[in-house]
Amino acid sequence: MQRLLNKVAIVTGASSGIGHTTAKLFAKEGAKVVVAARRQTALDSLVNEITQTGGSAIALAGDVIDEGYAKALVDLALQTYGRLDIAFNNAGTLGASGATPEIPLEAWSHTINTNLNSAFLGAKYQIPAMLQTGGSLIFTSSFVGYTVGMPEKAAYAASKSGVIGLTKALACEYGAHAIRVNALVPGGTDTPMAKEFGETPEVVEFVKQMHALKRTAMLVDGGVSINKT
Repeated sequence: MQRLLNKVAIVTGASSGIGHTTAKLFAKEGAKVVVAARRQTALDSLVNEITQTGGSAIALAGDVIDEGYAKALVDLALQTYGRLDIAFNNAGTLGASGATPEIPLEAWSHTINTNLNSAFLGAKYQIPAMLQTGGSLIFTSSFVGYTVGMPEKAAYAASKSGVIGLTKALACEYGAHAIRVNALVPGGTDTPMAKEFGETPEVVEFVKQMHALKRTAMLVDGGVSINKT
């Protein structure tokens, strides 16, 4: 049974990692998917992959910190598929690393814009569309800034903590309007973004030790599995 049959979903950050895997999973479950990221070529490849397996998807490239792009994604969903049921606001960045006093304001602001302000902009235009039918609004936060402290990642931690606060506020505002609002809080996951943080055995082991099971996750078709090493 396809659990999302005839639902319409927006997925940002869909060119790689969690967003890419989620878009394919949504399509496999019957959703019509609007995929979003900055890289048009990667999005085109994803759309082709989905349509070749019988799914329905359309792509729009852009930057999630652009308010016009947030509106355009919703407009595209409504114009193409006639409704919006799910929005997975997943796009994000690790941002600048380093001792906090050495982080330029510009780098701090870029991280906040990409991880937190983009979530607000997405919700600003997705919620009015969902008020027509109800829906599910989803954000990607992180275990960093929620359950653990990560050294030299202050902007990332602050932005992801902000996503938790935004989620709680929106859940209170719109729960009575049949819109569910939730945040995913992934632990360490083997994605291209995680590799940006570091790929050396020392870094990988450091991240594993932050988890209760001393493991990280890996993406597979159909979901997420847990590394056993």
